[in-house]
Amino acid sequence: MTVSTPTASPSRRHAAVLVAGGSGARFGLAVPKQYLPLAGMSVLRRALLPFADHPDIDPVVVVVSPRHQDTAGRAVARLPVRLLPLAGSERQDTVRNALEWLAAQPSVPDGVVVHDAARPLVTAALLDRVLASVGPEQGAIAAVPVRDTLKRGTGDPARIAATVHRSGLWQAQTPQAFPFGPLLAAHRALATTPVTDDAALAEQAGLPVALVEGDARNFKITHTEDLAMAEALLASPATGSIPCTGTGYDVHRLVPGDGMTLCGVPIRAPFRLSGHSDADVGLHALTDAILGAIADGDIGSHFPPSDPQWRGASSDRFLSHALERVGVYEGRLAHIDVTLVCERPKIGPHRQAMRERIAAITGLPLDRVSVKATTSERLGFTGREEGIAALASATVLVPA
Repeated sequence: MTVSTPTASPSRRHAAVLVAGGSGARFGLAVPKQYLPLAGMSVLRRALLPFADHPDIDPVVVVVSPRHQDTAGRAVARLPVRLLPLAGSERQDTVRNALEWLAAQPSVPDGVVVHDAARPLVTAALLDRVLASVGPEQGAIAAVPVRDTLKRGTGDPARIAATVHRSGLWQAQTPQAFPFGPLLAAHRALATTPVTDDAALAEQAGLPVALVEGDARNFKITHTEDLAMAEALLASPATGSIPCTGTGYDVHRLVPGDGMTLCGVPIRAPFRLSGHSDADVGLHALTDAILGAIADGDIGSHFPPSDPQWRGASSDRFLSHALERVGVYEGRLAHIDVTLVCERPKIGPHRQAMRERIAAITGLPLDRVSVKATTSERLGFTGREEGIAALASATVLVPA
């Protein structure tokens, strides 16, 4: 392997293969670890986001066990990915099955990038570095140099047999990227040769593989303490981060009806809010505030009201999408504040439920979710009870 300094190269189309077929037996849970919640979304979904949003990656395929296909479908809902229930008994078989599926498609990619679904803290910057170093005759993998002294053990209980010099040793990670044809050929030729990653197959097949600077935070979740560490990293203040604040404002008309949804909470009333979706004015304003904090357009640019698929849609889908965009920008939502302006319905009896619902959607602690209400002293359209307005602000920590 050679250490690589990424350089600009002509754009090549890569497919992405997310390996998500593991059973997570070491967790001792009925649900595999890739479907467990991590700071508001599943481990698998967090791992997917940088790939699903990358302009040079298409398609993104997620290889899962047929037993967990429905669970996987819920985990990747609304993401531009393809689920393949083709997981094999070993990781190597799972990757080979995905490559064979890609080879059978009308358009074969130039390259392929393989990533473990159990590495949810992968960043877009790391993915860019790996893709910048792969070429038609070279693979590239993320890796970090070994920093600790290594000991070779023997016996039971183990005793030190030798000290292994760490000079030149690297700890392999994913993503790992390769030219498509050579990697498929290596998998076919060495199908019965057990390996632990695709770089090992590439090496045995004679394909050079570059080492690209990895990220210590890009660790694989193997045990329960790993999941706790990932939660802690996502919950702690971002090192070298900049707090960015966005604001949102929305209005919807009141019309005769049988109730409405405000901030994700159903409220019975002899009227409803009129709109293309469910017209949840509170969540609409909050969605705009989050998108504003990362300078990523507004709710209308992501969910055009002219698109019939959003007719009657639940607004928590819009909010969840905005949170995914925060993840793509490697940001972290820190605080939100929503103010509802209306004469009716009375918000006080529902305020706590609204806070709890927003906290559940966003993954924020309840003490970082504020919902307030006020009237307009009978002035204007809200004072005449013609509609409800909402203002929102959101603070997102983004990398400096």
